[in-house]
Amino acid sequence: MEPHRSLRDLLELVRTGDTSTEEAEREIRSLGAGHVGSIATLDLGRTERCGIPEVILAEGKDPAHLCLIAEEYAKRAGRCVITRLDKDTAVILQDIAAGFGITGEYNANGRVMVLAGSPQREQTGGIIGIITAGTSDIRVAEEARIIAEEMGCQVKTSYDVGVAGIHRLFPVLKEMGDCHALVVAAGREGTLPAVVAGLMDRPVIGVPVSTGYGFMGNGEAALASMLQSCSVLTVVNIDAGFVAGAFAARIAVLVAGEKS
Repeated sequence: MEPHRSLRDLLELVRTGDTSTEEAEREIRSLGAGHVGSIATLDLGRTERCGIPEVILAEGKDPAHLCLIAEEYAKRAGRCVITRLDKDTAVILQDIAAGFGITGEYNANGRVMVLAGSPQREQTGGIIGIITAGTSDIRVAEEARIIAEEMGCQVKTSYDVGVAGIHRLFPVLKEMGDCHALVVAAGREGTLPAVVAGLMDRPVIGVPVSTGYGFMGNGEAALASMLQSCSVLTVVNIDAGFVAGAFAARIAVLVAGEKS
C-alpha cells in the first residue's frame, strides 16, 4: 500500500472493498512507533496526528546512527526530512537512499535533505511568505521553506530586504498580500519582524538568527528585541526555521481549509 495514505482514505478503501481489513489493520499499526535497534523510536504517525511531518535533527547525532534512522524512516513512511545536515553526510545518505530506490534532494543553503520514495503531500491551498532581513538569514529561511512545502503549502520568498534599506520591503509586502501567514527572519538587532507585523494584517512569526557580534551577539539581541516588540507577533527560538515554517504552515492550512 502507498505510504502516507490518510486514515480517512484507508477507511474508504475498506468500505468500497478495494482493500482488505487485514491490509488496513497492518497499515494502521504502521502509523504507530517503529524501532531502529536500541538507538531510536520513530514516530510514524505524526503527520496523521498533528499535520506536521516527523523531522530528524542531524545535529549531534552519530553519522552511522543518523543513516540507520533516516533509512528506516524513509522506507516505512515514504518520505523523510532531515535538518541541520552537513554536506558530507548528505552525500552518504544519497548513496544509501539510491540503493533502495529513494531519491535524496539536498538543499545546501538550508542544510535540509528530503528523502522521497512517495509523492509530496498534495497542495492544501495554504500560502505563506518568508522574508529575511539579510542574506545571512537565508539558511534559516530555507529550512522554514522546505518544511512548509512538505506540509503542502505554496511558499513565496523575498530575501535581503531589512530595515537598513527599508524601501526594499514595501513592494515585497504588496506581493505577499494573499499569504495566510508570514515568517520573518532577522539577526543582529532583529527589527524586521516587528516592522512587518506593524504593517500587515496577517500572523507574523519572527525568527531570531544567530548573526551579529559583540554584546548580545549570536542572535540574543534579536531574540530580546522580538520578545519586546510592541507589534503583535509570535517569536520562536534562535535559528528555529523548522518551528517557524511548520507553525506558519499550520495556520495557512487551517485558513485555506475554512475558505474551501
